[in-house]
Amino acid sequence: MTQNENLAALSAAGVSVWLDDLSRERLQTGNLQELIDTRSVVGVTTNPSIFQAALSKGNAYDGQVKELAERGADVDATIRTVTTDDVRNACDVLAKVHEQSGGVDGRVSIEVDPRLAHDTDKTILQAIELWKIVDRPNLLIKIPATEAGLPAITAVIAEGISVNVTLIFSVERHRAVMDAYLAGLEKAKEAGHDLSKIHSVASFFVSRVDTEVDKRLEKIGSDEALALRGKAGVANARLAYGAYEEVFLGGDRFSALGADGARVQRPLWASTGVKNPDYSDTLYVTELVAPNTVNTMPEKTIDAVADHGVVTGDTVTGRAAESQEVFDKLSAIGIDLTDVFLVLENEGVDKFEKSWQELMEATQGQLDAAKK
Repeated sequence: MTQNENLAALSAAGVSVWLDDLSRERLQTGNLQELIDTRSVVGVTTNPSIFQAALSKGNAYDGQVKELAERGADVDATIRTVTTDDVRNACDVLAKVHEQSGGVDGRVSIEVDPRLAHDTDKTILQAIELWKIVDRPNLLIKIPATEAGLPAITAVIAEGISVNVTLIFSVERHRAVMDAYLAGLEKAKEAGHDLSKIHSVASFFVSRVDTEVDKRLEKIGSDEALALRGKAGVANARLAYGAYEEVFLGGDRFSALGADGARVQRPLWASTGVKNPDYSDTLYVTELVAPNTVNTMPEKTIDAVADHGVVTGDTVTGRAAESQEVFDKLSAIGIDLTDVFLVLENEGVDKFEKSWQELMEATQGQLDAAKK
Protein backbone atom coordinates (compact mmCIF):
# COMPACT_ATOMS: atom_id res chain seq x y z
CA MET A 1 0.00 0.00 0.00
CA THR A 2 1.22 3.51 -0.78
CA GLN A 3 0.78 6.64 1.30
CA ASN A 4 -1.25 9.55 0.01
CA GLU A 5 1.14 12.18 -1.40
CA ASN A 6 -0.37 15.18 0.40
CA LEU A 7 -0.37 13.51 3.80
CA ALA A 8 3.12 12.12 3.21
CA ALA A 9 4.28 15.69 2.44
CA LEU A 10 2.69 16.86 5.69
CA SER A 11 4.57 14.16 7.60
CA ALA A 12 7.83 15.04 5.82
CA ALA A 13 7.37 18.65 6.93
CA GLY A 14 7.43 17.51 10.57
CA VAL A 15 3.71 17.14 11.31
CA SER A 16 2.55 13.87 12.87
CA VAL A 17 -0.90 12.96 11.56
CA TRP A 18 -3.13 11.60 14.32
CA LEU A 19 -6.72 10.43 13.90
CA ASP A 20 -9.18 12.18 16.20
CA ASP A 21 -11.49 9.21 16.51
CA LEU A 22 -11.67 5.61 17.70
CA SER A 23 -14.28 2.89 17.70
CA ARG A 24 -14.34 -0.86 18.02
CA GLU A 25 -15.59 -1.04 14.45
CA ARG A 26 -12.42 0.75 13.25
CA LEU A 27 -10.35 -1.81 15.13
CA GLN A 28 -12.30 -4.88 14.04
CA THR A 29 -12.57 -4.00 10.34
CA GLY A 30 -8.89 -3.08 9.99
CA ASN A 31 -9.82 0.53 9.16
CA LEU A 32 -7.30 1.94 11.62
CA GLN A 33 -4.52 -0.16 10.10
CA GLU A 34 -5.59 0.98 6.64
CA LEU A 35 -5.30 4.65 7.69
CA ILE A 36 -1.81 3.92 9.03
CA ASP A 37 -0.87 2.27 5.72
CA THR A 38 -2.42 4.80 3.31
CA ARG A 39 -3.02 8.08 5.18
CA SER A 40 0.22 8.52 7.19
CA VAL A 41 -1.73 8.17 10.47
CA VAL A 42 0.71 7.64 13.35
CA GLY A 43 -1.49 8.22 16.40
CA VAL A 44 -5.03 8.32 17.77
CA THR A 45 -6.81 10.67 20.15
CA THR A 46 -10.06 10.00 21.96
CA ASN A 47 -12.36 12.03 24.17
CA PRO A 48 -15.74 11.51 25.87
CA SER A 49 -17.62 12.74 22.77
CA ILE A 50 -15.83 10.18 20.58
CA PHE A 51 -16.63 7.28 22.91
CA GLN A 52 -20.23 8.46 23.30
CA ALA A 53 -20.63 8.41 19.51
CA ALA A 54 -18.91 5.01 19.18
CA LEU A 55 -21.03 3.28 21.81
CA SER A 56 -24.29 4.71 20.53
CA LYS A 57 -23.78 3.42 16.96
CA GLY A 58 -24.17 -0.15 15.79
CA ASN A 59 -23.80 -3.21 17.97
CA ALA A 60 -20.03 -3.74 18.22
CA TYR A 61 -20.16 -3.40 22.01
CA ASP A 62 -23.34 -5.38 22.71
CA GLY A 63 -21.63 -8.68 23.52
CA GLN A 64 -19.15 -7.19 25.96
CA VAL A 65 -21.80 -5.02 27.66
CA LYS A 66 -24.04 -8.09 28.07
CA GLU A 67 -21.17 -10.04 29.61
CA LEU A 68 -20.37 -7.18 32.00
CA ALA A 69 -24.04 -6.88 32.94
CA GLU A 70 -24.14 -10.57 33.81
CA ARG A 71 -21.10 -10.04 36.05
CA GLY A 72 -22.91 -7.22 37.85
CA ALA A 73 -20.72 -4.37 36.58
CA ASP A 74 -22.10 -0.89 37.18
CA VAL A 75 -22.11 1.86 34.55
CA ASP A 76 -18.74 3.38 35.59
CA ALA A 77 -16.98 0.00 35.54
CA THR A 78 -18.56 -0.85 32.18
CA ILE A 79 -17.41 2.40 30.55
CA ARG A 80 -13.93 1.99 32.03
CA THR A 81 -13.60 -1.58 30.74
CA VAL A 82 -14.98 -0.90 27.27
CA THR A 83 -12.96 2.27 26.65
CA THR A 84 -9.68 0.97 28.05
CA ASP A 85 -10.05 -2.21 25.97
CA ASP A 86 -10.44 -0.14 22.79
CA VAL A 87 -7.50 2.08 23.69
CA ARG A 88 -5.27 -0.90 24.58
CA ASN A 89 -6.12 -2.59 21.28
CA ALA A 90 -5.40 0.65 19.38
CA CYS A 91 -2.06 0.87 21.22
CA ASP A 92 -1.27 -2.63 19.97
CA VAL A 93 -2.19 -1.71 16.38
CA LEU A 94 0.16 1.28 16.64
CA ALA A 95 2.96 -0.58 18.48
CA LYS A 96 5.08 -0.93 15.34
CA VAL A 97 4.78 2.80 14.59
CA HIS A 98 5.73 3.52 18.20
CA GLU A 99 8.82 1.37 17.90
CA GLN A 100 9.86 2.76 14.50
CA SER A 101 9.49 6.38 15.69
CA GLY A 102 11.61 5.81 18.79
CA GLY A 103 8.57 6.22 21.03
CA VAL A 104 7.58 9.63 19.66
CA ASP A 105 4.50 8.52 17.71
CA GLY A 106 2.28 5.45 17.71
CA ARG A 107 0.46 7.11 20.60
CA VAL A 108 -3.14 6.64 21.74
CA SER A 109 -4.78 9.04 24.19
CA ILE A 110 -7.46 8.34 26.79
CA GLU A 111 -9.03 11.08 28.88
CA VAL A 112 -9.70 11.18 32.60
CA ASP A 113 -13.38 11.53 33.55
CA PRO A 114 -14.26 15.15 32.60
CA ARG A 115 -16.27 15.49 35.81
CA LEU A 116 -12.89 15.60 37.58
CA ALA A 117 -11.67 18.65 35.61
CA HIS A 118 -11.69 20.83 38.74
CA ASP A 119 -10.43 18.19 41.19
CA THR A 120 -6.63 17.84 41.24
CA ASP A 121 -6.33 14.85 43.56
CA LYS A 122 -8.98 12.70 41.87
CA THR A 123 -7.51 13.52 38.44
CA ILE A 124 -4.09 12.28 39.59
CA LEU A 125 -5.55 9.06 41.01
CA GLN A 126 -7.57 8.30 37.90
CA ALA A 127 -4.66 9.08 35.57
CA ILE A 128 -2.48 6.55 37.44
CA GLU A 129 -5.34 4.02 37.43
CA LEU A 130 -5.91 4.36 33.65
CA TRP A 131 -2.16 4.05 33.02
CA LYS A 132 -2.11 0.78 34.95
CA ILE A 133 -5.29 -0.62 33.37
CA VAL A 134 -4.26 0.01 29.76
CA ASP A 135 -0.69 -1.02 30.56
CA ARG A 136 0.93 0.04 27.28
CA PRO A 137 4.04 2.21 26.86
CA ASN A 138 2.51 4.12 23.94
CA LEU A 139 -0.46 5.41 25.96
CA LEU A 140 -1.03 9.09 26.71
CA ILE A 141 -3.31 10.14 29.57
CA LYS A 142 -5.36 13.21 28.69
CA ILE A 143 -5.62 15.81 31.45
CA PRO A 144 -7.41 19.14 30.87
CA ALA A 145 -5.42 22.36 31.23
CA THR A 146 -7.75 23.77 33.88
CA GLU A 147 -6.38 25.50 36.98
CA ALA A 148 -6.88 22.22 38.88
CA GLY A 149 -5.39 20.25 35.98
CA LEU A 150 -2.00 22.01 36.06
CA PRO A 151 -0.73 20.53 39.36
CA ALA A 152 -2.18 17.16 38.29
CA ILE A 153 -0.05 17.30 35.12
CA THR A 154 3.07 17.89 37.19
CA ALA A 155 2.23 15.06 39.60
CA VAL A 156 1.41 12.55 36.85
CA ILE A 157 4.55 13.37 34.81
CA ALA A 158 6.54 13.00 38.06
CA GLU A 159 5.27 9.39 38.23
CA GLY A 160 6.86 8.71 34.84
CA ILE A 161 3.48 8.71 33.04
CA SER A 162 3.12 10.26 29.57
CA VAL A 163 0.48 12.98 29.28
CA ASN A 164 -1.60 14.67 26.58
CA VAL A 165 -2.67 18.03 28.01
CA THR A 166 -6.02 18.95 26.49
CA LEU A 167 -8.34 21.97 26.25
CA ILE A 168 -5.64 24.64 25.87
CA PHE A 169 -7.01 27.81 24.31
CA SER A 170 -4.65 30.67 25.23
CA VAL A 171 -0.89 31.16 24.91
CA GLU A 172 -0.85 32.20 28.56
CA ARG A 173 -2.33 28.85 29.62
CA HIS A 174 -0.01 27.05 27.21
CA ARG A 175 2.95 28.62 29.03
CA ALA A 176 1.52 27.38 32.34
CA VAL A 177 1.17 23.89 30.82
CA MET A 178 4.79 23.87 29.65
CA ASP A 179 5.84 25.00 33.12
CA ALA A 180 3.79 22.17 34.70
CA TYR A 181 5.47 19.67 32.35
CA LEU A 182 8.98 20.91 33.20
CA ALA A 183 8.19 20.79 36.93
CA GLY A 184 7.01 17.20 36.46
CA LEU A 185 10.18 16.26 34.62
CA GLU A 186 12.30 17.76 37.39
CA LYS A 187 10.44 15.68 39.97
CA ALA A 188 10.64 12.57 37.77
CA LYS A 189 14.39 13.06 37.52
CA GLU A 190 14.66 13.31 41.32
CA ALA A 191 12.65 10.09 41.61
CA GLY A 192 15.04 8.28 39.27
CA HIS A 193 12.72 7.89 36.25
CA ASP A 194 14.16 7.55 32.76
CA LEU A 195 13.21 10.94 31.27
CA SER A 196 13.54 9.68 27.70
CA LYS A 197 10.51 7.41 28.28
CA ILE A 198 8.22 10.30 29.33
CA HIS A 199 6.35 11.95 26.46
CA SER A 200 3.87 14.80 26.33
CA VAL A 201 1.87 16.85 23.86
CA ALA A 202 0.07 20.13 24.51
CA SER A 203 -3.29 20.08 22.71
CA PHE A 204 -4.03 23.60 21.52
CA PHE A 205 -7.60 24.01 20.23
CA VAL A 206 -7.92 25.96 16.98
CA SER A 207 -11.31 26.09 15.24
CA ARG A 208 -13.27 26.82 18.40
CA VAL A 209 -11.28 30.05 18.80
CA ASP A 210 -12.47 31.24 15.38
CA THR A 211 -16.05 30.19 16.11
CA GLU A 212 -16.18 32.31 19.28
CA VAL A 213 -14.20 35.29 17.95
CA ASP A 214 -16.11 35.35 14.62
CA LYS A 215 -19.41 35.44 16.51
CA ARG A 216 -18.22 38.54 18.38
CA LEU A 217 -16.83 40.16 15.22
CA GLU A 218 -20.15 39.66 13.44
CA LYS A 219 -21.92 41.31 16.37
CA ILE A 220 -19.67 44.38 15.96
CA GLY A 221 -20.45 44.20 12.23
CA SER A 222 -18.10 46.85 10.84
CA ASP A 223 -16.04 46.19 7.70
CA GLU A 224 -12.90 46.30 9.84
CA ALA A 225 -14.34 43.68 12.20
CA LEU A 226 -15.63 41.40 9.44
CA ALA A 227 -12.22 41.49 7.71
CA LEU A 228 -10.73 39.78 10.79
CA ARG A 229 -12.98 36.72 10.66
CA GLY A 230 -11.18 33.39 10.42
CA LYS A 231 -7.82 34.80 11.46
CA ALA A 232 -7.75 34.38 15.25
CA GLY A 233 -7.43 30.57 15.44
CA VAL A 234 -4.35 30.27 13.22
CA ALA A 235 -2.73 33.40 14.73
CA ASN A 236 -3.27 32.00 18.24
CA ALA A 237 -1.70 28.65 17.31
CA ARG A 238 1.28 30.33 15.66
CA LEU A 239 1.87 32.39 18.82
CA ALA A 240 1.70 29.16 20.83
CA TYR A 241 4.38 27.65 18.59
CA GLY A 242 6.55 30.70 19.23
CA ALA A 243 6.17 30.12 22.97
CA TYR A 244 7.08 26.43 22.48
CA GLU A 245 10.28 27.43 20.62
CA GLU A 246 11.21 29.86 23.37
CA VAL A 247 10.79 27.29 26.14
CA PHE A 248 12.07 24.11 24.48
CA LEU A 249 14.48 25.24 21.78
CA GLY A 250 16.14 28.08 23.63
CA GLY A 251 15.25 27.75 27.31
CA ASP A 252 17.87 27.03 29.98
CA ARG A 253 15.42 25.11 32.14
CA PHE A 254 14.68 22.53 29.46
CA SER A 255 18.24 22.28 28.18
CA ALA A 256 19.33 21.00 31.61
CA LEU A 257 16.62 18.31 31.45
CA GLY A 258 17.30 17.61 27.78
CA ALA A 259 20.87 16.69 28.70
CA ASP A 260 19.32 13.88 30.78
CA GLY A 261 17.24 12.63 27.85
CA ALA A 262 14.04 14.65 28.38
CA ARG A 263 11.74 15.12 25.39
CA VAL A 264 10.16 18.37 24.27
CA GLN A 265 6.42 18.73 24.82
CA ARG A 266 5.17 18.89 21.26
CA PRO A 267 2.41 21.33 20.30
CA LEU A 268 -0.65 19.43 19.06
CA TRP A 269 -3.26 21.19 16.94
CA ALA A 270 -6.69 19.98 18.04
CA SER A 271 -10.19 20.94 16.93
CA THR A 272 -8.92 21.15 13.35
CA GLY A 273 -12.19 20.25 11.64
CA VAL A 274 -13.41 23.47 9.99
CA LYS A 275 -16.76 24.64 11.37
CA ASN A 276 -17.41 27.52 8.94
CA PRO A 277 -18.22 26.41 5.35
CA ASP A 278 -16.86 29.74 4.05
CA TYR A 279 -13.33 28.64 5.02
CA SER A 280 -11.14 26.06 3.31
CA ASP A 281 -11.72 22.63 4.86
CA THR A 282 -7.94 22.20 5.15
CA LEU A 283 -7.32 25.64 6.74
CA TYR A 284 -6.21 24.36 10.16
CA VAL A 285 -3.82 21.86 8.59
CA THR A 286 -2.06 23.65 5.74
CA GLU A 287 -1.70 26.91 7.70
CA LEU A 288 -0.23 25.12 10.74
CA VAL A 289 2.68 23.16 9.25
CA ALA A 290 5.76 23.25 11.49
CA PRO A 291 8.48 20.85 12.66
CA ASN A 292 7.80 18.70 15.73
CA THR A 293 4.04 19.24 15.81
CA VAL A 294 1.01 16.95 15.80
CA ASN A 295 -2.26 17.59 13.98
CA THR A 296 -5.11 15.42 15.23
CA MET A 297 -7.89 15.37 12.66
CA PRO A 298 -11.32 13.84 12.21
CA GLU A 299 -11.32 11.46 9.25
CA LYS A 300 -13.28 13.98 7.15
CA THR A 301 -10.37 16.46 7.47
CA ILE A 302 -7.79 13.74 6.73
CA ASP A 303 -9.74 12.93 3.55
CA ALA A 304 -9.91 16.62 2.58
CA VAL A 305 -6.13 17.00 2.97
CA ALA A 306 -5.58 13.77 1.01
CA ASP A 307 -7.80 15.05 -1.80
CA HIS A 308 -6.77 18.71 -2.17
CA GLY A 309 -4.54 19.84 0.71
CA VAL A 310 -1.64 21.97 -0.54
CA VAL A 311 1.41 21.48 1.69
CA THR A 312 4.07 24.09 0.92
CA GLY A 313 6.39 23.50 3.87
CA ASP A 314 6.62 25.38 7.16
CA THR A 315 3.78 27.93 7.48
CA VAL A 316 4.32 28.75 11.16
CA THR A 317 7.94 29.51 12.06
CA GLY A 318 8.75 33.22 12.05
CA ARG A 319 5.09 34.28 11.89
CA ALA A 320 4.72 35.35 15.56
CA ALA A 321 4.96 39.12 14.94
CA GLU A 322 2.39 38.93 12.16
CA SER A 323 0.11 36.84 14.41
CA GLN A 324 0.48 39.32 17.26
CA GLU A 325 -0.73 42.04 14.85
CA VAL A 326 -3.95 40.08 14.35
CA PHE A 327 -4.44 39.96 18.12
CA ASP A 328 -3.67 43.67 18.49
CA LYS A 329 -6.30 44.47 15.84
CA LEU A 330 -8.85 42.23 17.58
CA SER A 331 -8.21 43.94 20.91
CA ALA A 332 -8.36 47.41 19.33
CA ILE A 333 -11.75 46.65 17.81
CA GLY A 334 -13.16 45.58 21.18
CA ILE A 335 -12.68 41.80 21.33
CA ASP A 336 -11.95 40.78 24.93
CA LEU A 337 -9.58 37.88 24.27
CA THR A 338 -9.24 36.99 27.96
CA ASP A 339 -13.00 36.50 28.10
CA VAL A 340 -12.96 34.53 24.83
CA PHE A 341 -10.49 32.02 26.28
CA LEU A 342 -12.37 31.74 29.59
CA VAL A 343 -15.65 31.06 27.77
CA LEU A 344 -13.99 28.45 25.57
CA GLU A 345 -12.40 26.59 28.48
CA ASN A 346 -15.67 26.50 30.42
CA GLU A 347 -17.59 25.40 27.31
CA GLY A 348 -14.95 22.74 26.55
CA VAL A 349 -15.26 21.19 30.01
CA ASP A 350 -19.08 21.43 29.86
CA LYS A 351 -19.23 19.75 26.43
CA PHE A 352 -17.12 16.82 27.57
CA GLU A 353 -19.14 16.51 30.79
CA LYS A 354 -22.37 16.47 28.75
CA SER A 355 -20.94 13.80 26.43
CA TRP A 356 -19.86 11.75 29.44
CA GLN A 357 -23.36 12.03 30.90
CA GLU A 358 -24.84 10.89 27.57
CA LEU A 359 -22.31 8.04 27.46
CA MET A 360 -23.36 6.96 30.96
CA GLU A 361 -27.06 7.11 30.09
CA ALA A 362 -26.57 5.12 26.85
CA THR A 363 -24.41 2.54 28.64
CA GLN A 364 -26.91 2.24 31.49
CA GLY A 365 -29.62 1.62 28.90
CA GLN A 366 -27.52 -1.14 27.33
CA LEU A 367 -26.85 -2.70 30.73
CA ASP A 368 -30.56 -2.63 31.58
CA ALA A 369 -31.46 -4.20 28.23
CA ALA A 370 -28.83 -6.91 28.69
CA LYS A 371 -30.35 -7.92 32.05
CA LYS A 372 -33.81 -8.52 30.58
